[in-house]
Amino acid sequence: MLNDEAIADAKGKLEKEYRDVMGSLGDLYVAVEALKSAGLQDDISGLLETIQDEAKKARTGGVLGSGAKGHARALKSYREAMEPPT
Repeated sequence: MLNDEAIADAKGKLEKEYRDVMGSLGDLYVAVEALKSAGLQDDISGLLETIQDEAKKARTGGVLGSGAKGHARALKSYREAMEPPT
């Protein structure tokens, strides 16, 4: 029988990581929109650097978070918790 408590815990962590990653995408979307709106005399290179920085924050979570990498770990734990015992 699967351990319901372990599954619930792993699912809770997965949901938290998912929310965190989805929340961090807002700044990335803003950066992409700024690039899409750029004109002839705008600093395209700087706008692309901003996109790169925001993508890295979403991927790694920045200083305090774990980003998409944390989600990947939580997903692995959840999937392992869902596996039937052998």
